[in-house]
Formats: sequence, structure tokens, C-alpha cells
Amino acid sequence: MADRLLRLGTRGSALALAQSGGVAATVIAELSRHVEMVSVQTAGDLSPAAISTLGGTGVFVTALRDALLSDEVDFAVHSYKDLPTAPAAGLVVVAVPLRQDARDVLVARDGLTLGELPAGSRIGTGSPRRTAQLLALGLGLGVVPIRGNVDTRIRKVIDGEVDGVVLARAGLARLDRLDEITEVIDPLQMLPAPAQGALAIECRADDDELLELLASLDDPDTRAAVDAERALLAALEAGCTAPVGALADVAEGDDGSELFLRGLVAAVDGTDVVRLSATGPTSDALGVGSRLAAELLDLGAADLMGVTR
Repeated sequence: MADRLLRLGTRGSALALAQSGGVAATVIAELSRHVEMVSVQTAGDLSPAAISTLGGTGVFVTALRDALLSDEVDFAVHSYKDLPTAPAAGLVVVAVPLRQDARDVLVARDGLTLGELPAGSRIGTGSPRRTAQLLALGLGLGVVPIRGNVDTRIRKVIDGEVDGVVLARAGLARLDRLDEITEVIDPLQMLPAPAQGALAIECRADDDELLELLASLDDPDTRAAVDAERALLAALEAGCTAPVGALADVAEGDDGSELFLRGLVAAVDGTDVVRLSATGPTSDALGVGSRLAAELLDLGAADLMGVTR
């Protein structure tokens, strides 16, 4: 195993390469293994169409998973928020490293914040979750649907096509572009996507040597938090493009580590939002998420998402 060259599958975008490069550097430095980066194009990279029209959930991961199953790569690094909630046959998420700050951020003209932008300002995002929460703020902001990498989106602000864009802080941190942020958005105003800011390291379920090696990269608190968030998403039967937000924090309680999970489901036009929270032990992360989803459904979450039950 010590002499085995490990092939790491990754998307070819600057952000994906930064994410995967960070994991590769850790494997090399801390686990003393050789790593080769293998770029894999996904459907989400090849088309400029809206994610929802490309099949939504899994559009950025199917090609990587196919490469894993066909033994073209040994492990892959995903943005965890892009992974479908259903397990993939033959594969396992072996590690969830320490999470970056999960919050959304604004990059706007003239250094402005959401509250400082005048009514009618145009905010670019391709996310129904962000769209719904922006409209629900009641600030009179308009939402412009956009796609593209971080450079493309920020360029639209610089060129005046939009007045601001909403992005994940984690992505800008990994690209060393935090200085371009004009506001870090409080989760009370905008809950992030389930598992936003977290990475998933995935490999074949029968690769026992690699499973044992990469398991050391797992951060238990991050794993518990994203497990709870994704359990909520799964129980809502919503995909990664649905107007659903979730964020779990881990703190030390009287009886050990506890989760505090916040969840939100919104109408895409921002006219209605339901928010709830739940707590529970980190050992019951899946239960905390599924129970909070059930409470959200009791308040009409399915109708807001347009889900038929």
C-alpha cells in the first residue's frame, strides 16, 4: 500500500481543483502516500443550462462515480452539497474533513451589503434556495438567474450586468478570494444548503486498504452535522436544487456532544417560508434531521416545494 499511486478523481474547475488539491496535499503530507490528480468532466461542467434542467441532483458527481466504479480513479473529492442523499451502490463516503465556514456571502458593487443595495438592485444566483430567501427578505431586490464558475459570476458584478452575486464563503476561502466579499450573510437571513462548505471523500466500498487509510481524514463533528442536514433533505424528498436550507452546529452539552439543527423550506417566489430547529446528541444525527423534516412537513413544507405526496 505504501508504494501504491493513489489516483484522485476531481472536476476540472478552479474550485474543484483547489478542494481536491487540498485533500491531496493532506494525503501526501500526513499519510505519506503518492497522489495523482485525474480530471473528470461532468454533465454540470459541460452544459451552461440551469442545473434543474440537467437533472438536478448528481449532475456534478455521476461521471466521478462512474470513474470510481470502473477503476479509473481510486478516490474522489466532492462538494458534499452536490451529492444525492441516496447511497451509491459499491461506493462509500469514507471521510468528511473539517468543514469550512458554511455561510453564504454577497459580492456586490461599491462594497455594499444587502441592506444597503437600493430596491430594484439585481442579485445573481442560480440557486432556488438563495432566490427564495433573498425575495423573502422583503428588500425589493430582483433576482437574475446565472450560472458559471466563481470568476464568471464575480465578473458579472464588475461588468455591471448585476449589482451583486451570492456565493458560498467556503468556495472563496479555498480560492483565496475572501477579500472580495462585501457581506457575510447571517444564517438568520439565509440558511446555507445542506452540507455546504463540507467535502466528501468517496472510494469503492471493497477497497479495504484505502478505506482504512482515508478514514483518518474524517472529522466526527463535521460528519455529524452534515449527516443531520442531509437526513433532513432526504426525509423531505428534496434534491440539492430544492429551496431547502439547513445548518447544524455541534456543541458540548451536559451529556456529551449535542447538535443544534436549523431547517428551512421556502416557496421559490419568497412568499412563504417555514423555519424550525431541533436538538439532539451527535450519535443520533440522522434521527435529529429526519424528525425536524417531519415537523417541517407538518407545517406544509411539501406544498412549498411543489412535492406531491
